[in-house]
Amino acid sequence: MELQFVAKDPGSEPSGSPTLYRTDRGFWVVQGWVVNDPDALAAMDIPAGESCVEIPDRLVPYFQLQP
Repeated sequence: MELQFVAKDPGSEPSGSPTLYRTDRGFWVVQGWVVNDPDALAAMDIPAGESCVEIPDRLVPYFQLQP
């Protein structure tokens, strides 16, 4: 899989994380904060081999295909 950098969270200091990437397979890879709240995890059905991360609303506009 090849990753293309899309954006770092402009409002996160000092590391600029979370980060968005686009893959050469037409998918998104999201680097974010690990969700470890037991109630939130219990509300989701996360299969083995999957995980979830949290990102802020301010990154949503970056979820668009780049020309």
